[in-house]
Amino acid sequence: MSAIAPGRIDSTVWAELTTILSLFDSRTGAMLSVFMVLGIGEKGEGFMKSKIKYADEPMGRLRVIRDFLPPPEQLVPRENKVKITISLSKSSIDFFKKEAKRNRTSYQKMIRRLVDSYASHYEESA
Repeated sequence: MSAIAPGRIDSTVWAELTTILSLFDSRTGAMLSVFMVLGIGEKGEGFMKSKIKYADEPMGRLRVIRDFLPPPEQLVPRENKVKITISLSKSSIDFFKKEAKRNRTSYQKMIRRLVDSYASHYEESA
């Protein structure tokens, strides 16, 4: 079988070939399901055959529920932070970076919480 350049064959034939090739999964060597290949707006067989029927009936006694959710700006507590420059040992920073990665957090946040915890402990006992 010889290779044919796209410009040498009819564009309709080329479109059909690319459609057929797009159904082939090169990783598994299997044909993809037709459901995976449907374009946006295309309808597959058996989809949405039955319509949802809504009843035009009274819904019963309704009551208004007060909005109890806080606004988004209250969901993230803002801490008063002061930027400083501090020199720490390499081994301490390596430790916090390793633990932060393991716990999926920021090493700066871990150090900040440690210092905050230390300060609040000694503020309460003073």
